[in-house]
Amino acid sequence: MDWFNYHHLFYFWVTAKEGSINKASKKLGIGQPTISTLIKTLEESLEQNLFNRQNRALALTEVGKVVFDYASQIFALGNELLEVVKDGTFSQRVHVHFGVLDSVPKHLVQSLILSAQKTGPCVVSILEGDEEYLFRELQAHRVDLVVSNFPASIGDKKQFFSRFLAKHSVAIYGAKIFKSLKLKFPFSLQGQPFIMPSLHSKFRHDLNHFFQTNNINVDTIIETQDTSIQKLLGIQGMVLIPLPEFAGVVLVKEIKLLTLVTLQKVTEDFWVVSSPRQFQNPLASNLMENLTWKYKSITV
Repeated sequence: MDWFNYHHLFYFWVTAKEGSINKASKKLGIGQPTISTLIKTLEESLEQNLFNRQNRALALTEVGKVVFDYASQIFALGNELLEVVKDGTFSQRVHVHFGVLDSVPKHLVQSLILSAQKTGPCVVSILEGDEEYLFRELQAHRVDLVVSNFPASIGDKKQFFSRFLAKHSVAIYGAKIFKSLKLKFPFSLQGQPFIMPSLHSKFRHDLNHFFQTNNINVDTIIETQDTSIQKLLGIQGMVLIPLPEFAGVVLVKEIKLLTLVTLQKVTEDFWVVSSPRQFQNPLASNLMENLTWKYKSITV
């Protein structure tokens, strides 16, 4: 077998990720000439140019893109090896990492943690963030599963596997000053102030479709699914809040909001997403196959 220098591959990989030798130099803490020399040595060993060099800008060649993809898998596998040795095979307690979108309700996160603990002795780490960040972490195998309110996109099917988890109906909640809106619904919503979910979500798409179908224009004050902001604006009577009913129940109990109406044909879906890897976390694999979630009302 031909000998291959993985150090050179690593410097190429970091440079490609950073987009320039200057940025890679700062990240790695070594001089730019050294990085340039090592990448050139890698290109010579492969007998291929990996970058198109024009006006100091670096762009991957077609071969460079292939090498970069392989390098990403190689170094992700190395991180996975460390995880297996440290927290899996040789430890009594499996360490499992969950990525959770900010918009995913805490009840679902709680159910996920309880399901993991029932599977076996484990340490659960929760990483919260947006879609782009969490799916990048999943692809790099720094998280085992991502819980989302939408599946991975069609173009990502080779990189991710999505399993449908649950579907919940949606209602509109508001303070007592909005009580009269129950009459002449849905036309009473015309021009009313709303706190809406983010534009990219299926939830927002379904809400927009409902309003368009009924020729209703609402006043979108803010776009967020942050529960703390929803509570703050809701209790002040500033906005109406569309929410899955299990989440709305909490606001009704905590800050005495009213359930104004349940929307027809508007739902919020939840998915669990994994990424293929050489050595699967056994606990994550078990959850991916068997996790179910049926909301049960809790006392708050």
